[in-house]
This record gives sequence, structure tokens and C-alpha cells, in this order.
Amino acid sequence: MANLKGLKQGTLRLAVVTTAKYVIPRLLGPFCQRYPGIDVSLTVDNHERIIDSLIDNRDDLYIMSQPPDDLDVTIHPFLENPLVVLAWRNHPLAKEKAIPLKRMSEEPFIMREPGSGTRKAVQKLFDDQGLELKVKLDLGSNEAIKQAIAGGLGISVLSIHTLALEGPNSPLTILDVEGFPIQRYWYVVYPAGKQLSIIAQAFFEYLLNEGKTVAEQTSFQGILSQGRF
Repeated sequence: MANLKGLKQGTLRLAVVTTAKYVIPRLLGPFCQRYPGIDVSLTVDNHERIIDSLIDNRDDLYIMSQPPDDLDVTIHPFLENPLVVLAWRNHPLAKEKAIPLKRMSEEPFIMREPGSGTRKAVQKLFDDQGLELKVKLDLGSNEAIKQAIAGGLGISVLSIHTLALEGPNSPLTILDVEGFPIQRYWYVVYPAGKQLSIIAQAFFEYLLNEGKTVAEQTSFQGILSQGRF
């Protein structure tokens, strides 16, 4: 019945990892304006719980930065998701260029919980160089991490998209570190062989065809252009 109604009404069910909350709502805006009769159910959770939802096929589409390699799923990248090193803007290294990764191994890090995609990517980079990643503090949200950085508790690595709403007076700055940014991507994922509803198929095609353009018009690009980062 939903398919017979086409894109005039219905519900799009999305499940996204926590960091994607900085990206997906901004991408949903133009899509929902185009199809005002569509309702959206958006679930935001950590990586492990999103994987559980994917296994149970609870939602239409899943957005993550680290798609599973042990499940039979369809995976499509649609947007770059670079990881950058963030520090308090008055950090002693704030004005340094090409900081060696070895120097970073001396700094206390504030990181997401073990199992997060970002933490795994950073840990791999340090492991590949035979360096220790000194995690001083585990926090369960990116906003808490940014507050801890601003409080001088350490440095961190986060998606550049977490800076979307930061203005020129932000207490944070991006450090110029060897091996960064770590190039990653946002992926749209769904179980292999799944027949997408008309609504889900429309959003899937929108992400692949227009997602990058819409994201480039968002505020984090403005932050980069200011030269502070």
C-alpha cells in the first residue's frame, strides 16, 4: 500500500551511528522539503547497536562509517568523512606544522568508547607506526569530548563534521599532524537482497547523487575556509 501511494506519504526509517547526527539531519532537510508528505523515523545509536539493528532488519537504511565485513550487506559510499586531530586553541602545538605522529604519542587523548569506528581507525594508525595511543579519558559522546578538549584535558580525533556548528570563536582548533586527516567515508548500508520501499529507494538515490553537494553547502566548509583550522 505504501508503494502504491508513491512518495506522497509514508515513513522513512533510518538508523545512523552517533557521529552521523551531524550530517544526516542536514541532508534530510532538502529531501523532506522535496517530499513534504514523508515522515522520518531517525534512530541515533553507537556502532554496535546499529549493527544489531541491521542484523534484525529493523530499519530501511543504515548510515555508518565502518560497515561490517562479516555480514551479507549492500554497501555504498556517499560522502567523505575525514578524521582530524582537535586541540584547545591555545594548545602549545596549535601553531606547529607537520607535527610528527610520534610527538602525538606523548599527548593524553580523549576518545570515544572502545568499539567506536573513529577509535579503531586512530588505534590502527598508531599501531601501524609502533606507537602507543595514550587514552586518558573515555567519553560516550562527541559533544562531551569537545567540552573536555576545551577544558584542557587533552586532545582528540573526531570527524570534521562534528565542527559543523562551530563559529569563529570556537575554543577548538585542528592540529596539523602527520598522517591526518584520516580519509574515511560515510556509507549507506542495507541487507543484501532487500527490496527497498519507494521512499527508501528515493532517499538512497538522493544520498548517492546529491549527498556530497548538499553536504558541501553546510557550515563546516565555512569553518575550513576561515583558515583557523
